[in-house]
Amino acid sequence: MIEEDNNINFLPEDDIEISDGSDNSELMYEHYRYVSDKGQSPLRVDKFLSTRIVGTSRNRLQQAAEANSILVNGNPVKSNYKVKPLDVVTLVLKWPRRELEITPENIPLNIVYEDDDLMVINKPPGMVVHPGHGNYTGTLVNAVAYHLNFDNIKDLEDPRLGLVHRIDKDTSGLLLVAKTPEAKTNLSGQFFRKETKRLYNALVWGNPESESGTIEGNIGRDPRDRMLMKVFPESDQGKTAVTHYRVLERFGYVTLVECKLDTGRTHQIRVHMKHIGHTLFNDERYGGNEILRGTRYTKYKQFVNNCFNICPRQALHAKTLGFIHPRTGEEIFIDSEIPDDMSEVIEKWRNYTSSRDQFQ
Repeated sequence: MIEEDNNINFLPEDDIEISDGSDNSELMYEHYRYVSDKGQSPLRVDKFLSTRIVGTSRNRLQQAAEANSILVNGNPVKSNYKVKPLDVVTLVLKWPRRELEITPENIPLNIVYEDDDLMVINKPPGMVVHPGHGNYTGTLVNAVAYHLNFDNIKDLEDPRLGLVHRIDKDTSGLLLVAKTPEAKTNLSGQFFRKETKRLYNALVWGNPESESGTIEGNIGRDPRDRMLMKVFPESDQGKTAVTHYRVLERFGYVTLVECKLDTGRTHQIRVHMKHIGHTLFNDERYGGNEILRGTRYTKYKQFVNNCFNICPRQALHAKTLGFIHPRTGEEIFIDSEIPDDMSEVIEKWRNYTSSRDQFQ
């Protein structure tokens, strides 16, 4: 996440590389196969598949096409290929298909709100949200299945596990889960129409010039490294993304900021803050695990490395969540405490700052 993507993708966020297309001899495994009808009118292949593969987005399918993972009649096609009558459309990946079975697991959940329609969970850092390649057990969804007393649930089409949105594995904070199909439809609509209120706290490198600001820039997959997202200046690349931020507390070399999302793109906060020169503290994927600000003194390096060890992940927490209750129409607004790893690091920087003359 997220920083978030409101679609549950057929590819996990932390293992999104399909194939770089450079070696066509690589063994690929068929995951989906569809034969178009005799009366099929010309239709883009990404749109054709998006109506058939539940829970994915056209953007993800376009990435698959770029990676030569969408085949028509056995040949790779781009996302703008027009499907014709009786075309055989397949999606292939580098790993064998596994029939996904969500097994209920007795994993403790920090449930901060629950009623008959929904629940809000405060997810700890390091917990994968949804089962996927390499993470079939131990996820938040496995824990939710146990909490709701579900039997084994095959396939992600079952509407009862209503994960409405996602956040990254190493991001902590609030997640909304619908307990009925009606609630899921209503809440998903609120996210789609940008009616929810989401605030994040992030510790970032550097000292922003302004007390607040707005970052606008399309976000898409970095063509040079498919594991990264990047900001594209061109309006025809990536997806529109808007992040508002304001400074909460300054520590000289790092700053605690609050971020408000107008959109929910993958890694949005992480990418937007890096784009303006303020990479998230200890964000390994985007270079925040290096000492980007400060002195060259050994004691300072030891101090920062100690902070890295205390909070061994990007310092990002989904702190507040607001939405309209799907049945009662009541506005629900939930706040959460910053987890111990982040709060301890923030306190260390606070103490460090107060003892440094150059910060006075």
